[in-house]
Amino acid sequence: MKRKTEGLYAVIDTAYVSLPEMEQTASRILGSGVRLLQLRAKGLGSGETLEASMILKKLARKYGAAFIVNDRVDIALISGADGAHLGQDDIPLPEARKLLGRDSIIGVSTHDPGEAASAQRDGADYISFGPIFPTVTKKDARSPRGVEYLREIRKTVSIPIVAIGGVTEDNAVEVLAAGADSVAVVSDILLSKDIPGKVSSIISRIKRARDA
Repeated sequence: MKRKTEGLYAVIDTAYVSLPEMEQTASRILGSGVRLLQLRAKGLGSGETLEASMILKKLARKYGAAFIVNDRVDIALISGADGAHLGQDDIPLPEARKLLGRDSIIGVSTHDPGEAASAQRDGADYISFGPIFPTVTKKDARSPRGVEYLREIRKTVSIPIVAIGGVTEDNAVEVLAAGADSVAVVSDILLSKDIPGKVSSIISRIKRARDA
């Protein structure tokens, strides 16, 4: 995985950000130092998802960031995104790789060691693992895995791990210390009254922890 993020993997989730707000919100996030951005557009139709993807891809190029589309390999391909993130019920990774090409970033959501090992075996560039903590971001989220389980997953795979689910500024360093390479922070950023300040603060905390 292209590692440009200082440990922060940001997500634009349409449960929190409407299409008219997307450009401004993404600009605030990317302008504060994020270098890997995902679009999660569960509630949008194909046309709106493509429109959102084109907006975010253009902004990502402006800031030198990588842009990934959640679930929708077709939208990632059409919009010229840098890659896609696949759930367990999405198109299988080998087929996604054929469509997107070997240079695309492809991640896979995992919840246990078996899924993690399978994703690595199939050629994933990274896995996400979670939910680490209780989360309200995903209505269908599984039970929290916790940082101890994350440590077990770290022993299972050698590819990068993005920890997700209930991760905030206050617990991000703890999660990274347990073996994650990056943390996906969603609501803590998107619900902040000061998004640039929140993003900068998270990145600074992570950098200080890694430099210590």
